[in-house]
Amino acid sequence: MTDYDLLLRQAEALCTGHVTADLANVSALLFASLKDVNWAGFYLLEGDTLVLGPFQGNVACVEIARGKGVCGTAAAADRTLSVPDVHRFPGHIACDSASRSEIVVPLHKGGRVIGVLDIDSPQLSRFSEADQAGLERLAALVEEKVLKNA
Repeated sequence: MTDYDLLLRQAEALCTGHVTADLANVSALLFASLKDVNWAGFYLLEGDTLVLGPFQGNVACVEIARGKGVCGTAAAADRTLSVPDVHRFPGHIACDSASRSEIVVPLHKGGRVIGVLDIDSPQLSRFSEADQAGLERLAALVEEKVLKNA
C-alpha cells in the first residue's frame, strides 16, 4: 500500500517553480514509488491535442486527441478514469502493449483542463480507490505548485 501522505510531502519538496523540471521530477518520484507500474507521466493540452510531457517508462504516444483513448476521454470528460483492463476500453490507444490497467487524472488551470497525469501498469486492476484518491490529491498539488505558473 502506497503512503500517499509521504508521497505528497516528497512531491511538494520537489516543486521549484520550473514547470518542466517539476513535472519530470514528480513523474520520476511516482515511477520509483508506485509498485507494479510501467509508465508514469504527463500529457499537456495544446489546442484539442494532448502532447507528451515529462514521463518515466517506455516510449509513448506523442499526441492523443481529446476524447480518444483513456487519456483523451478523461480530459474531455474532466474526470478521473481508472480502467482495470485497458484492452476492454473502447478506443484504447496501445502506446505500450505491456500495459494492462491505467489511471488518468485531469489537471486544471483557471478552472479548465490543461492536461492529465497518466499512470499505466502491466497488472490488471492495479489501481484501487485509495490510489485514485491519493493520485487526485497529488494532481491537486501539481495544479497548485506547478501549473498555476505555467
